[in-house]
Amino acid sequence: MPYCSVKNDRLAYYYGKLTNNLAIMINPQDQKLLLNLRQNARISVSDLARQMNLSRSTVQNRLARLEATGVISGYCVELGAEYTASQVEAHVSIKVFQKLTARTNLALDAISQVSQLYSVSGEYDLIAIVQAQSLEQLSVVLDEIGNLEGVERTNSAVVLETRFRR
Repeated sequence: MPYCSVKNDRLAYYYGKLTNNLAIMINPQDQKLLLNLRQNARISVSDLARQMNLSRSTVQNRLARLEATGVISGYCVELGAEYTASQVEAHVSIKVFQKLTARTNLALDAISQVSQLYSVSGEYDLIAIVQAQSLEQLSVVLDEIGNLEGVERTNSAVVLETRFRR
């Protein structure tokens, strides 16, 4: 599961000011650049340029434009299969008191074991993806979620096996 951080620098800010009202256009070269970054977010600009048969400055300018327009909002670390296989994961459906939704979302964001949070339709309001080192730690986190102010009730499903992930 990737963990991302937002990229923020002066060049991206400058390009953002220039392109603020323009529609985001992605051409085939940009798509290829994004594919390369998805495969390895730590690849150097020089290596990207070689793979794409473009100059380094062209690739750097494309990256700055993609960052400034919000197409790229950060670069990620993807955890290794061996590490993630040792994790216990649960999908937690959460019913929230409507007036406390914002506070509950902030409280869930502060729990490091909550890797993803989705707002959904249906009986429950949220689905949290929780990852823990052990069943014991998972139990503690599930209790913590259930005791949050604003949480009316929860329903948890522990993932037994991941058949595939794309």
